[in-house]
Amino acid sequence: MMRYLSAGESHGPCLMAVIEGLPSNLSLEREKINDQLARRQKGYGRGGRMNIERDRVEVFSGLRFGKTLGSPLTLSITNRDYENWKSNMDPYNPPEITDDAEVILTRPRPGHADLAGALKYHHADLRNVLERASARETAIRVAVGSAARQMLTCFGIEVFSHVVGIGGVKGEPLDLSPGELHRRAEESPVRCADSQVEEQMIWEIDQAKKEGDSLGGVFQIMVTGAPPGLGSHVHWDRKLDARLAGALMSLQAIKGVEVGLGFEAASLRGSKVHDEIYYDNRNYRYFRKTNGAGGIEGGLTNGETILIQCAMKPIPTLYKPLTSVDMISKKSLEAGVERSDVCAVPAASVAGEAIAAWEIACVLREKFGGDSLEEMETAYLNYQKIISGR
Repeated sequence: MMRYLSAGESHGPCLMAVIEGLPSNLSLEREKINDQLARRQKGYGRGGRMNIERDRVEVFSGLRFGKTLGSPLTLSITNRDYENWKSNMDPYNPPEITDDAEVILTRPRPGHADLAGALKYHHADLRNVLERASARETAIRVAVGSAARQMLTCFGIEVFSHVVGIGGVKGEPLDLSPGELHRRAEESPVRCADSQVEEQMIWEIDQAKKEGDSLGGVFQIMVTGAPPGLGSHVHWDRKLDARLAGALMSLQAIKGVEVGLGFEAASLRGSKVHDEIYYDNRNYRYFRKTNGAGGIEGGLTNGETILIQCAMKPIPTLYKPLTSVDMISKKSLEAGVERSDVCAVPAASVAGEAIAAWEIACVLREKFGGDSLEEMETAYLNYQKIISGR
């Protein structure tokens, strides 16, 4: 019922998205979207591009007087850096090739989509691939996710995140609420809730920068307030954990997704993994004292906090380039170098939040339907009455 299509290149005029399926009469605040875009641009270890861009969203359709119409919502983010790339990104006229200008890129970077994309789409210039494969694309996904999370707040659902590891530095789990973990992360340049671990992460990033290298890491996403029953057990493609994992794996540089205990569960006995079920007679609901399942059982939410961890590989663009092969001469040469970050794990956690928010919003729409927000809210309240006391 909900879908979106995004478009745009990293150094093109803008990034755009068309969203279909948002209910009518949803209040959508532009500044809330801009706040999320600003969060994505922060983070220790980011590159020079963040000094150029000041991402702001514009709405071109589907919104009137601050409320959605039920028709497609069109969002756009201007790329300020396009002014420096006009000749290289002109849709019609290629630039003049001079001796000192590397207009055509022919040295693919290991770990990027450069080579595979050039072979698939029969491109001689790797820029035709890397412009769209770039993580710059996540800016519009954050805008899309922000629209989705504004709908989620109407149902008491919130999405948080924090960084748990960068490079070889990883802190111990903190016994804090998702909201408190998120609050502390927002005050940290690496989005880490542990101030002592934060200092070690910053040192690790500084060392990698000195050596012309890059770092990956791990971040956790937490979704609170989701009612039991979102998703489905009846078909493989409707299982919520599968949908979240697939969507998060589409985020650039993500190489692994865990739900709840994840891989750790494979080394434990069942009695240490599965969450015993209790009943709260005062609030008329089932609950667990542990959350090894990460809030999802059999492809459905069970009413507990959804917990997801994402592993991000080191960024493939290195200022001390790895060995590659020139696609024209076939000679062994150093890989090409594009302006890049040393570490983008903090930014990736913000993009991960947006992606998770979108997927939760999708299953919420599927469950409660309706063309307007009022219809959704009525169906939601009715569902809460039905399951209360069951």
